[in-house]
Amino acid sequence: MSKKDFNLPAMTSLVGSHYPNLKKVIENREVSPSLKNRLPRTKLVSLIAQPFTWLENKTYNQKIDELKIDKAPVFILGHWRSGTTHLHNIMSQDKQFAYVDTYHGVFPNILFSGSAIFKNFMKVAMPKKRATDNVELGVNYPQEEEFAIGNMCPHSFYNFWYFPNDAIEYYKKYLMFEGISETEFEEWKTTYQKLVKKAVLNTGGQRFISKNPPHTSRVKELLEIYPDAKFIFLTRNPYTVFESTRKFFRGTLEGISLQEISDEKLENNILEVYKGVHEKYEAEKHLIPSGNLIELRFEDFEEDNFGNLEKIYKELGLEGYNEALPNFKAYIGEKKGYKKNAYNYAPETIEKVEKHWGFALDRWNYRLQK
Repeated sequence: MSKKDFNLPAMTSLVGSHYPNLKKVIENREVSPSLKNRLPRTKLVSLIAQPFTWLENKTYNQKIDELKIDKAPVFILGHWRSGTTHLHNIMSQDKQFAYVDTYHGVFPNILFSGSAIFKNFMKVAMPKKRATDNVELGVNYPQEEEFAIGNMCPHSFYNFWYFPNDAIEYYKKYLMFEGISETEFEEWKTTYQKLVKKAVLNTGGQRFISKNPPHTSRVKELLEIYPDAKFIFLTRNPYTVFESTRKFFRGTLEGISLQEISDEKLENNILEVYKGVHEKYEAEKHLIPSGNLIELRFEDFEEDNFGNLEKIYKELGLEGYNEALPNFKAYIGEKKGYKKNAYNYAPETIEKVEKHWGFALDRWNYRLQK
């Protein structure tokens, strides 16, 4: 979210963290003097929400523990700005799917106990569209789950939004799983399973569908939890992804960061994370059971939404396409007027992408013709 996305005094998405977790996330981290005013307000909301967290755990933990996930989840993978949100929003129109919604994504600890108060708080604060890219916003809309993970436990890559100068540390530990202890990893897995079960209870779907860019490098780890999981991998023109990610990250950091970061360091972080995430995905995708992975170019999906949706359902063995088709048509029809940001690639963009992401240009045939 950018600073224009909420009509509130400056604070961070850690407002939805239970307070002991917030303390762990910010412990020993440097906060820029110019952004220190965001922290007291964040802590205040977290403290106000804490009694609701205790109530929710007492009321729902047993029900969550006893809930069985019978149908393998579907994970939409792909780097930020690769079209994963669009596909997630479309597929979530199929009523069989459960998903994390925007309220759940920020306030996962009080999804049920605090919704009457805090959901209205979000409704008042949120505009109808995201400032960085015109994507529609709403408390009940499908959302990625990484913020929710980070507000339930400290083991989330999205802690980098608050401390962007430490992004590579978070990337190595929570995307590449380097240097993470067994105890931390087990806490991450337990937290994620609880998050998925809460989404099922909240939305009433039978099969969980996820759109979470950090999962792109977590194929091995996700298969440890859900051995028969289905995966959809989306790729998009790397030149576009670079410029779009840079704009999106900068806009989001303006709204919720606790650290100032230089443009140069931000770009270097984007270049390194993209490369590492894709290398890990390519190294691990052979672990996915046969018939449980489909890979698509976003440009091809845009060209033929319905043909590719049918292909996804067929190749992954998902039932319900024909039943969901009227919902898909209605949703896609509503979005016909949506205008994406246009990009004219700067020479330095072309140079950086070809230097650092040439493997993706060649793998998916995106290299510019000279």
